[in-house]
Amino acid sequence: MAQIILFAPLVGALIAGFGWRIIGEKGAQVVTTGLLFLACALSWVTFLGFDGHTQHIALLDWVQSGDLSTNWAIRLDRLTAIMLIVVTTVSALVHLYSMGYMAHDDNWSHEEHYKARFFAYLSFFTFAMLMLVTSDNLLQMFFGWEGVGVASYLLIGFYYKKPSANAAAMKAFVVNRVGDFGFALGIFGLFYLTRSIDMDTVFTAAPHLAETQLHFLWTDWNAANLLAVLLFIGAMGKSAQLILHTWLPDAMEGPTPVSALIHAATMVTAGVFLVCRMSPLYEFAPEAKTFIVYLGATTAFFAATVGLVQNDIKRVIAYSTCSQLGYMFVAAGVGVYGAAMFHLLTHAFFKAMLFLGAGSVIHAMHHEQDMRNYGNLRKKIPLTFWAMMIGTFAITGVGIPLTTIGFAGFLSKDAIIESAYAGTNGGYAFWLLVIAALFTSFYSWRLIFMTFFGKERGDHHAHEHAHESPAVMTIPLGVLALGAVFSGMLWYGSFFGDHHKVTEFFHMPGAHEAAAVEGGDHGAPAAAEHAAPAAEHAAPATEHAGAPDMTSGAIFLAADNTVMDDAHHAPVWVKVSPFVAMLIGLFTAWLFYIRSPELPKKLADAQPALYQFLLNKWYFDELYDAIFVRPAKWLGNFLWKKGDGATIDGTINGVAMGIIPALTRLAGRVQSGYLFHYAFAMVIGIVALMFWVVLTGGSH
Repeated sequence: MAQIILFAPLVGALIAGFGWRIIGEKGAQVVTTGLLFLACALSWVTFLGFDGHTQHIALLDWVQSGDLSTNWAIRLDRLTAIMLIVVTTVSALVHLYSMGYMAHDDNWSHEEHYKARFFAYLSFFTFAMLMLVTSDNLLQMFFGWEGVGVASYLLIGFYYKKPSANAAAMKAFVVNRVGDFGFALGIFGLFYLTRSIDMDTVFTAAPHLAETQLHFLWTDWNAANLLAVLLFIGAMGKSAQLILHTWLPDAMEGPTPVSALIHAATMVTAGVFLVCRMSPLYEFAPEAKTFIVYLGATTAFFAATVGLVQNDIKRVIAYSTCSQLGYMFVAAGVGVYGAAMFHLLTHAFFKAMLFLGAGSVIHAMHHEQDMRNYGNLRKKIPLTFWAMMIGTFAITGVGIPLTTIGFAGFLSKDAIIESAYAGTNGGYAFWLLVIAALFTSFYSWRLIFMTFFGKERGDHHAHEHAHESPAVMTIPLGVLALGAVFSGMLWYGSFFGDHHKVTEFFHMPGAHEAAAVEGGDHGAPAAAEHAAPAAEHAAPATEHAGAPDMTSGAIFLAADNTVMDDAHHAPVWVKVSPFVAMLIGLFTAWLFYIRSPELPKKLADAQPALYQFLLNKWYFDELYDAIFVRPAKWLGNFLWKKGDGATIDGTINGVAMGIIPALTRLAGRVQSGYLFHYAFAMVIGIVALMFWVVLTGGSH
């Protein structure tokens, strides 16, 4: 079954890409979409029926070179099962949605064939992502990692006639290669120290790596911390964390279904998956985890501030994605990997729905993306309106405080904020996440109010002809809405709320079983005897003979990691703080865009420097342009004009057009035709030869 899930999208991509002339463009769409729904159905069967035991499904011998011996195999555990349903569900629905969205694309003429290529790219991306999440070794993961990079390049630049799309595709490709260089160094380092890239071997060696020093960049580092940071640099690029985040908003140049598939629910979560997958290593790398916490919290805050003032509907949601990824990394950084995966799952549903909903709005408004030209659309496109409302309820965290009743984001985001409080003692990360929650509520409701409420703005003709999208586009919205409403309540206990359920769900090693905390309910009181320190039940990590089992479960928690249990006992004010932040953001957005629509302009005019700072995304692009792009262009021009043009071409041209003709003319003069001239030259030659023999003594 796992093999069919993995290879069905690849088969679809090959058929659509190379056989569409035989089966037609419509046939290519049907085949790729049908195979994705097959993979989706089998993924849900696998997820719901999975017993938690890690399985290794060997496919073929792959790389045999010296000490490196590895197979291409499928690692099937709870993390894999979660990612299978996320990737295949969103991809299948995006395929179906795209059949309507791409039916009449204004970027192509009626004579051009683009649909089969688009669906082939979508399926190829899905295969690469499945390759990544099912990998049983780091080289296989890197193969899938680069595969989604290639697919994203093809999809972001799908409208290759637009210079902006080509530039965005190149930017995504280059920025991700920077992160991937760190990922590759991490893999090299792990192989250097463990002589293996198989995950089980690496996981087992984690305690030893924590006691090893590695010389790198002229100094010594703790091996576990260094390698964990290098792997996280790869995650920073793929998951658009601060410093390597600049590609994500520009990636909105691709078709809207691409935004939903790649940049909302799947590819950008690969970094979060990597950190959770490598939990045995990160549990022995405390400095690396601290770095992840601080960077994740800063990213969540940064992206939320930028989202406050963006006017392109897709860019608002893109910065929202960047911010939510920061939340996930904070959870992973404090060691509550279950909460990180929980938010990854719920976020996939409501963020894909928000992007597809935005695509439906754009489709209705004849490809207008500026929210300042929307307004009062809720009656024209009611199904899209309610889908976007449900997505907004989910991302802002609407629910009943201190209960497990609420939309998906209410439960998963609150779990992360409680974990951040417990993991940092109410420090930097906790407060930035609460503030980011307030900003998230504001810009999410700002999007709703500007799009669906108020007066009609912009092109009157576009408003007059606005209409609801076809069923092939609205049905995926309805399916995703179910996930946005119910996924949090269904799986809260298994991912975070009940320690015993979490342990069983992820089939975690038994070190924590004695510390299992019964009951969820946002930290229901637990029996004192169940809170015994797990360290009493686990052998010290340094005693390799009796080291804890780090390979049988999907997640490993160190003996002293009690953050999830501590989060359950966070103060009440901590548990309600995200809800209060949501209400403040909602009220402010209502005040600014419904009650007094003139306020935003007044505030922007009163604080022009701050407004421009946020509108220009903290000037990261301008900073990188000054530090990297312009010097690179100057160096390229210098090497081109001075190095290639003046030096290399000048030397060759000088020799070919100056020295050689001069020697030729001189040789022509020597050829006089007189015999005594030739005889004289021969005598001179003989004298020179005798002179050389006398000087060298005839030794040669």
